[in-house]
Amino acid sequence: MEIPPEIAERIEKLDKKYTNSGQDLGSYLDGLLHQRYLTYWDYIHLDTLLSLQIPRTFFPDEEIFIMYHQITELYFKLIIHEQKQIIDDKDQTAEFFTQRIHRINNYFKALTSSFEIMINGMEREQFLNYRMSLLPASGFQSAQYRMIELYSTPMENLVHHTVRDQFSSKNTLDDLYENIYWKKGATDSKTGEKTLTLKQFEYRYTPRFMRIAKEVETSTIYHRYLALPSKVKQNKNVIAALKQLDLNANVNWPLMHMGSAYRYLRREKKTIEATGGTNWREYLPPSFQKVIFFPEIWSENEKSEWGKEWVDHVFNTERKQ
Repeated sequence: MEIPPEIAERIEKLDKKYTNSGQDLGSYLDGLLHQRYLTYWDYIHLDTLLSLQIPRTFFPDEEIFIMYHQITELYFKLIIHEQKQIIDDKDQTAEFFTQRIHRINNYFKALTSSFEIMINGMEREQFLNYRMSLLPASGFQSAQYRMIELYSTPMENLVHHTVRDQFSSKNTLDDLYENIYWKKGATDSKTGEKTLTLKQFEYRYTPRFMRIAKEVETSTIYHRYLALPSKVKQNKNVIAALKQLDLNANVNWPLMHMGSAYRYLRREKKTIEATGGTNWREYLPPSFQKVIFFPEIWSENEKSEWGKEWVDHVFNTERKQ
């Protein structure tokens, strides 16, 4: 049987490819003959994926709680995947840069809109019961979200706002990390001591966080933006995409957490502590933290009003009740 020219051309290319790998094409073809057909369920490891939901109680809604957080972590992994592409890219064109930022924004958009599952998708009384079986675990311990922050902006922009003006890129990463904003959100509300939640988190992830911080010390997403040609930096689409990312990560996402916390942890004007003892009222509001990944693209007025309107509305509503 005569081999069509287009097939012969591909065979020749494959031969060159596999010769360069140290194996001949015939060996790979033999392997292909014996290989099973790929199925959807095998490719995505469906059975394994569906076996990862292991509730600790008999409340049905706990399974919703587990799956929602697992889905969230998968979206975080997608965001980090795009961030690494931007950081590793050598050409840094406006098209590539904005395309990846748009992808990240789409992931955050899906995450934010899906939070309705957490706000109204579970029975409150079930949650208040099974959550006590989860201590001291807390969503605060999402390491991937901290990685997203580290990949996005220099660590001096993540220092707690009350001391941020005392730090700069001249400080050591160790000093910056010790004053990073989220540590303030996991201190015991009565003693001021680090909660077990924070101690566990630091012990497990600090080495990885510091390794990432060192790797991107001069090459975060913000650094990549600042290094773009002036014409590209001033591109309206680039700036709009970055502003949306800042809002998605540092206003919209934490505000959805605020909505969930108010739904489940507030009762008759009294606040129930979050799992792990985290100070969610002090930690979640964007206007309290003022975390901004890309400060250069925002006006001073915009930065001073960061996330304030929504939080003021919530607290004013609370005071009237």
